[in-house]
Amino acid sequence: MEGAAASQAKGSVTKLSVAHPDLALVERCRANVPGAFEELYRTHAPRLFGVACRLVGRAEAEDLLQEIFLTAYRKLALFKGESSIGTWLFRLATNLCLDHLRSRNARFAQMTDELGDDEVSATGSGAGAILGVVDRLDLERALASLPPGCRTVFVLHDVEGCEHREIAALLDISDGTSKSQLHKARMRLRAVLAAPGAVGARK
Repeated sequence: MEGAAASQAKGSVTKLSVAHPDLALVERCRANVPGAFEELYRTHAPRLFGVACRLVGRAEAEDLLQEIFLTAYRKLALFKGESSIGTWLFRLATNLCLDHLRSRNARFAQMTDELGDDEVSATGSGAGAILGVVDRLDLERALASLPPGCRTVFVLHDVEGCEHREIAALLDISDGTSKSQLHKARMRLRAVLAAPGAVGARK
């Protein structure tokens, strides 16, 4: 019985170390080993900067990136290893971006503001990801034209690859709302990028 318990415990530890090989880096950060947190920053900053750019805009993303890592440094003791450190940082960064958007847009829009049905139907009913048909800067400019809710769901789903259930949990909305926001975001982006003289329009 004891042998079986020991074997199960050993298997759990092995599984954790295989699933999250960066746990050792987290421990070095917690221990304030010189260079450890800089390594964490170099590893994860590019992706988090991209998320911040698409959610809040390039002009504010750099300052927000610093805030993300300052917050991560203060909260690193709360990391339990239940997910990878990259996933943990992504959630932290997304929440900070959402807080920033709520603050910036409090007087103009709610987090889950929806586009009017007439705006969507006018562009057709087709859906589908539009990534790969526009360059990065065009996409960032077009995203800036979306209401915060639509923009956030589009970035999380089509850019970052999150499932609707993950987005729903992260934003505290239903799966159906997430799907609706994504559809409207795609339709608006198609219209913006295709309009003559608009962002991303091609001759």
